[in-house]
Amino acid sequence: MIDVPAFVNALTFNAGYNTAIVAMGAILLGWAGGTVGTFLLLRQRSLVSDALSHATLPGVGLAFLVMAWFGGTGRFLPGLLLGAAISAMTGLACVEWLTRRTRLNADAAIGAVLSAFFGFGVVLLTVIQSLGIGQQAGIGSFLLGSTSGMLRNEAVTLAVLALIVALLVFYFRRPLTLVCFDEIFARTSGIDIRRADLLLMFLVMAVTVTGLRVVGLILVVALLIIPPVAARFWTDKTTTMIFASGLIGAVSGFAGTALSASVPNLPAGPVIVLVAALLFVISLLFAPARGIFYGLYRARAFSRKVHRRQGLLAILRGEAIYDSDTIKVLKADHYIRADGTPTRTGLAAADNAAREEALWTVYLHDNPDAAYRAARMRLDPIAERLTSDEIAELEKHFAGPPSVSGKAGTGFAIR
Repeated sequence: MIDVPAFVNALTFNAGYNTAIVAMGAILLGWAGGTVGTFLLLRQRSLVSDALSHATLPGVGLAFLVMAWFGGTGRFLPGLLLGAAISAMTGLACVEWLTRRTRLNADAAIGAVLSAFFGFGVVLLTVIQSLGIGQQAGIGSFLLGSTSGMLRNEAVTLAVLALIVALLVFYFRRPLTLVCFDEIFARTSGIDIRRADLLLMFLVMAVTVTGLRVVGLILVVALLIIPPVAARFWTDKTTTMIFASGLIGAVSGFAGTALSASVPNLPAGPVIVLVAALLFVISLLFAPARGIFYGLYRARAFSRKVHRRQGLLAILRGEAIYDSDTIKVLKADHYIRADGTPTRTGLAAADNAAREEALWTVYLHDNPDAAYRAARMRLDPIAERLTSDEIAELEKHFAGPPSVSGKAGTGFAIR
């Protein structure tokens, strides 16, 4: 069960100095992962982060062995992170070489490098546990992360690294955005595409290495993929997406750390990822741009517009209406009575529908390129889609014969 007072204390940074430092590190890591992951997603290279994360394990093991060999404990965090970074860049170089020099596609190359490096890393960890050198206890926490045993200086180191990554993303956001969307324009603007890709890979590697201690190499890829995917449901603008993705990542890190601090023996890394996954599900369901529920609402609203327009035109022509959905819509709008007889409101709405259909016909005649767009536009009131000057220009093509409601001048016919 969640200890509510402890959870509140963790959220308000009153759960102790070390917990507050770990929370700040997780927030910065989540922000950095979300912003870097945005460019990774837009560049369609999300799987590269998986290869990089798994390729860090041999570097951690080798760095531990080297430091222990020279008489150290082997647990010096900057040394372990440096080994992880070197190993990750080696893995990335292997993926690029296999992609360029062989017939393997990127997915196959990533899978081969990922499995080979990860297997080698597991073997190294097994060997380390049997050698009895250094302080090998807890070295396996790099697989799934561990904040409970994190020292203050380690938390500060990770927080500083995450902050540096976030600042680099902010500084280079424009060239990275151009490369993601239009390589030709970026090249003509003086941006070196290869250097931009290398910068992006460096940022991904930095987030991966920084997140090893917090969420582990297996789950760190989630901080690079889930926040930008969730943010994509909320917006079509790149700048907004970068901010939203960073915010989702930061909230995931903060809430996950607070939950871990309030429940005994609950690892922070998996909880952070689960919070991010929960935010993704919320975005998937409720986001106004691409959410499932909004999509269902929009489809239902479109269907109502179609039935309303068809029903009003049927009233105008004096035709019987047999479609049950059309009848329901017309009754709900008080356009027909229970027996199907049109009301005064329905007759007026039918006149207006006829007028707008005629106006749209002229508009499409004058603007044939807008046919696809106008197919949906014409279901809305024309005043919401065209300006008053455009409507006045279209009305010059009409004269008004008697209408269905019996009032002259409200119907329109093309001259």
